[in-house]
Amino acid sequence: MIILGIMSGTSLDGLDLALCEFELKNDKYKFNITDAQTINYENDILEKLQKAPKMSALEFILFHKEYGIYIGKKVNEFLENKTKPDFIASHGHTIFHQPEKKLTFQIGDGAFIAAETGINCISDFRTFDTALGGQGAPLVPIGDKLLFSDYDFCVNLGGFANISFDNNKAVRIAYDICPVNIIANKFSEEIGLKFDDAGKIGKIGKINIKLLKLLNEIEYYTLKSPKSLAYEYLQKHFLPIFSKFDIPVKDKLRTLYEHIAFQISEEINKNLFSENAKALFTGGGVYNSFLISLIEEKCKAKIIIPEKKTIEFKEALIFAFLGLRRYENKINCLASVTGAKFDNSSGVIFNFEN
Repeated sequence: MIILGIMSGTSLDGLDLALCEFELKNDKYKFNITDAQTINYENDILEKLQKAPKMSALEFILFHKEYGIYIGKKVNEFLENKTKPDFIASHGHTIFHQPEKKLTFQIGDGAFIAAETGINCISDFRTFDTALGGQGAPLVPIGDKLLFSDYDFCVNLGGFANISFDNNKAVRIAYDICPVNIIANKFSEEIGLKFDDAGKIGKIGKINIKLLKLLNEIEYYTLKSPKSLAYEYLQKHFLPIFSKFDIPVKDKLRTLYEHIAFQISEEINKNLFSENAKALFTGGGVYNSFLISLIEEKCKAKIIIPEKKTIEFKEALIFAFLGLRRYENKINCLASVTGAKFDNSSGVIFNFEN
């Protein structure tokens, strides 16, 4: 089956499209990313995505439809002269994520994606889980478990770092660890850069010990899973700590990288069950070679960085897979990960067929 997975990450670095083939053989899924592209946002769409949390209710709903049409148009451009997928699986872009209020909202109306493309579409993968008392996140772990079972840990370095692994009872555990690109990019923008290329700016900075200590004492790190992070938490708990320190951006980044490396390594090291454990690292953060070197220094597992397509499009691939599982009416959301009442098959289907 051919599925187009669509993902927009919290760091707003673009719309990821991944055309994926799946085949079930001997109870194991085989997959291949046949084509993929990251589409950079035009300034007007980017500005609306940034302003969406503060829009009026009417403006927000109208943009929800508009962004769905926008995704549909980009899909049509991407698929020109390519094999038409059996359906589209779109995550959209998260605007609100407050699971304690049973609230999560990914903008980009799937009905309008389907209408614009003429292709069946599955979207809204998180809401049902929050209705069942879950976090609605993370959703990628079932893909980690069924598609990347050769690795003991799967870590994604995107806007936030998240981790997925089987515990000693073979139950999948997953949660967000800490902010990564969403905050590193913010500091880079203060000196006119979109991001800190390969961590070069942070590398020449100095660790601020007091700042590092306060970051590592954030209450979130004491919470047990299921737990997840969002921009709202960043604004309330992370950024106010940095605002207490009048230090150069290079020192902010150096301290941030030390914090990230410590938190990620801590989570891996305390959950090791094998001396030969392997940790698969994906997401844009793996291109920060300085950050990766810090993690490698502290981490007891072997860090594996795959080929470019998997680095950049693993999440889009897995949302395609979640769509496949929903299409097959199989579980695509694990209660052991989200804290929901039970495992569920989540996603709204917009189907042209009777």
